[in-house]
Amino acid sequence: MLKKLDIYILKKFLGTFIYSVLIISVIIIVFDISEKIDRFHKHHAPLKEIVFHYYLNLLPYFVNLYGALFTFISVVFFTSRMAARSEIIAVLSSGASFWRLLYPYFLGALVLAVMSLYMNHFLIPEANKTRLRFENTYVNDPSRNNSINIHKQISPGVQVYMEHFDNFANVGYRFSMEHKSGQELTYKLMAETITYDSTKKSWKIFNYFIRKWLPDGTQRLYSGMTLDTVINLSPSDFEEHIEDVMAMNYTELNTYIAKKRMEGSNNIASYEVEKDQRTAFPFATFILTIIGVSLSSRKMRGGTGLHLGVGLLIACAFILFMRVSTTFAASGYGSPLISVWIPNFIFGILAYFMLRWAPK
Repeated sequence: MLKKLDIYILKKFLGTFIYSVLIISVIIIVFDISEKIDRFHKHHAPLKEIVFHYYLNLLPYFVNLYGALFTFISVVFFTSRMAARSEIIAVLSSGASFWRLLYPYFLGALVLAVMSLYMNHFLIPEANKTRLRFENTYVNDPSRNNSINIHKQISPGVQVYMEHFDNFANVGYRFSMEHKSGQELTYKLMAETITYDSTKKSWKIFNYFIRKWLPDGTQRLYSGMTLDTVINLSPSDFEEHIEDVMAMNYTELNTYIAKKRMEGSNNIASYEVEKDQRTAFPFATFILTIIGVSLSSRKMRGGTGLHLGVGLLIACAFILFMRVSTTFAASGYGSPLISVWIPNFIFGILAYFMLRWAPK
């Protein structure tokens, strides 16, 4: 059962969190509008879609992205004010232990962490679908695909290679496709160019050369100027953006990663980082809550300002460490799972020692 003290701290905790989120949300909207107002005007974006399709879906993304930081600021702010008013001394003097004082903090952190987990894996990906669709229509300019030396496995035993693909003209250059049975090559097609017909959903190959290996060990050669064929491949398969992954829920993301791993994509590490950090970030709420309480529960001469200054330094160090480690993992330098969780582990050790020190 929650006691009056627990309800009081929970109200302070969640109330300060909501207040800080509202303040930061206003700041985010003001800066974003000032940055994108020209693009909205250039692409004639309707006001209704700007408000409901863009900003209504942008705010949950930013709030959840920095949710651990908002939690930390909230804990430091209201706890330091309680300490300045000697409320924490009064609670401890009444016979309650410091560990008992932490109970409502853990409960509040649990509520926020569970909400963050749900938002990361299900709610925000759905919101991102609408937001990214709006950005692609009214904010972003069409971009040319500059990918070169593309290797893909389009089905088991079937691999394609393309030196370059132009997504504006849907034309690929220096194309080849190989069929393998086990380790043996059974079919190889090479062509100068290949174009996609969006109406027929098929490909046209120009200046092609085909070599087939028959079961009796003989080979057959074919060549020609043009050839219409159906290949399990579309122009969208050559476009890989981490923003697209942000619009996938937990199930869709796992399916997408399995597909890209089968194709031999070079961006698997980035997708793994995106998936793992959706779970790791909410757990940071507990760690930063412990650090916040341990730091600000003691009455100090500098008061709330000193607590907030030191607290922000620690929180920014945590976020910076998290960004650096995930960037290295996305670039292929280390395991995505370890890189995402190691900041939680290191700052968890810091939280443990601060929690040991705080009652003293």
